[in-house]
Amino acid sequence: MPKAIRIHEVGGADVLRYEDFDPGPPAEGELQLRHTAIGLNYIDVYDRTGLYAMPLPAGLGREAAGVVTAVGRKVKGFKKGDRVAYVHTQPGSYCELRNLPAARVVKLPKAISDEQAAAMMLKGLTAQYLLRRTYRVKKGDWILVTAAVGGVGSILCQWAKALGAKVIGVVGSDAKVALARREGCKHVLVMGKDDLVARVKEITKGAGVPVVYDSVGKETFFASLDCLAPLGIMVTYGNASGPPPLMSPMELAKRGSLFLTRPSLFAYIAKREDLDAAAKELFRAVTTRKVKLHVGQRYPLSEAAQAHQDLEARKTVGSTVLVP
Repeated sequence: MPKAIRIHEVGGADVLRYEDFDPGPPAEGELQLRHTAIGLNYIDVYDRTGLYAMPLPAGLGREAAGVVTAVGRKVKGFKKGDRVAYVHTQPGSYCELRNLPAARVVKLPKAISDEQAAAMMLKGLTAQYLLRRTYRVKKGDWILVTAAVGGVGSILCQWAKALGAKVIGVVGSDAKVALARREGCKHVLVMGKDDLVARVKEITKGAGVPVVYDSVGKETFFASLDCLAPLGIMVTYGNASGPPPLMSPMELAKRGSLFLTRPSLFAYIAKREDLDAAAKELFRAVTTRKVKLHVGQRYPLSEAAQAHQDLEARKTVGSTVLVP
């Protein structure tokens, strides 16, 4: 019997259960995949804790790579044995065998390994839309990236540098400074040690940055706003320290008519053509070495609870994969 990680209640990492789960045959329009590598992301914690409500019992996980083992009726363009990867709106990738719509699956180039794909579908496609669509980073831009050595942050920093941007990275400890520099940060600031606003103003000669990419949330929200240049855009795309505080729109006005957005990957890849275009650009960035994926941790699928604990304790570096 295939195995999966499931939850029957929301809560801490101890609610994760490793249990039998048979998805049955694929329905019309679906593929069945045997997972070879599964991505771990902070959104999985949000799902587990109930921040994003869903019917229970439920699976966890939004991305994975694997091999097609069965093809449902009316599916075109895929066959058994194809190497594929996906990121999906519905949690459920923490498993050995899964059925999902063929419309959300992309084929993998030979140059992309299964682990690379599992580590980058959600995180890499997130970096792609943040840099190329939410705010189109230009050569010479100063940008601020919090959680600069996290799964998304490390890709953001490398890719932004390849685009010609000058990256100011924020990390959680001195131990992560050297890695942030290797990931492309021109300057690295440490939370709780450096005055983020003062240092950003100093680095940019008082101008501030045109964009902040913030995935920390509550702890960095107002400091991030204060780092922006007039008409700058605050991109809050994660809540690692908790949701950002509520505020009046006047807070944006008095800081220089700022813009604030809380984007979602799935809105950017809802159309098949957008998914294909984004994946193509991401795969090209990886195969041309503009982005080097760093899988910092690997855990057996059965040890997903430990992986969650390490992620929440900020003990992980780069991407993490679960291995069925």
